[in-house]
Amino acid sequence: MDLENFFDRVNHDILMSRVARKVTDKGVLALIRRYLQAGVMAGGIESPRSEGTPQGGPLSPLLSNILLDDLDKELERRGHCFCRYADDSNIYVASRRAGERVLASITRFLESQLKLKVNRSKSAVERPWNRKFLAYSMTFHKQPRLKVAPESIKRLKGTIRGVYRRGRGRSVWTVITELKPKLRGWVNYFRLAEVKGVFEKLDQWIRRKLRCILWRQWKRVYTRAKKLMQRGLDEVRAWRSATNGRGPWWNAGASHMNQAFPKKTFGAGGLVSLLDQLYRLQNAT
Repeated sequence: MDLENFFDRVNHDILMSRVARKVTDKGVLALIRRYLQAGVMAGGIESPRSEGTPQGGPLSPLLSNILLDDLDKELERRGHCFCRYADDSNIYVASRRAGERVLASITRFLESQLKLKVNRSKSAVERPWNRKFLAYSMTFHKQPRLKVAPESIKRLKGTIRGVYRRGRGRSVWTVITELKPKLRGWVNYFRLAEVKGVFEKLDQWIRRKLRCILWRQWKRVYTRAKKLMQRGLDEVRAWRSATNGRGPWWNAGASHMNQAFPKKTFGAGGLVSLLDQLYRLQNAT
């Protein structure tokens, strides 16, 4: 379940009534109210704010949790299993029929009690393994395991493709330097994943893309043969590989390029192995 434009739709009066349950100091309440009503600059003109919380501020996430605490209490009262992070939540029930009933009733609760609107295009009743939560998903086994959601993999590949497109005229080691923080940050976020096959496949795909850059940069047959021999291939095999007439992507996955540029070569150049980094992170905790 997803709330539509949550931080822009928070009702100030309802939020302040929830804050006032715990905070009795009138000066603090007045300060929070002024924070909520701080104007918005648009085109050099300040516009008053009648609803919503300032995004990017350190107080907004706390205030959102205070407001949505009513939702948590309602779900606990009904005995539902759920997980919520800010305005995104998953509610787990026994059947599709129960899910449709709970979705309808919780939608009414949010709209009537908290004046919030459910994003119907992003909210659905579905099997847990067909949905994602905070970029994670799970397997369909009786004892489910956490895995990286397919959409998250597509986004990472899109980011990497952008780096590769910019790297066709640069050294492959420069490309690796640019990739390093992106890959390290990505695997750190998904350190809880229990399905590890996707990390190995991504590692293979990344190395193949790097080999593809190299093959494109070696434009002439003579250059390709010479570079392959420099990387340890015998003369006959180097010339046969350089003249095979296949495209860059095929050659990037062929045995001659794998032998010339194995995993350890890229590792020595600073390339982060997602699978190796995942093992290190999980073994350290």
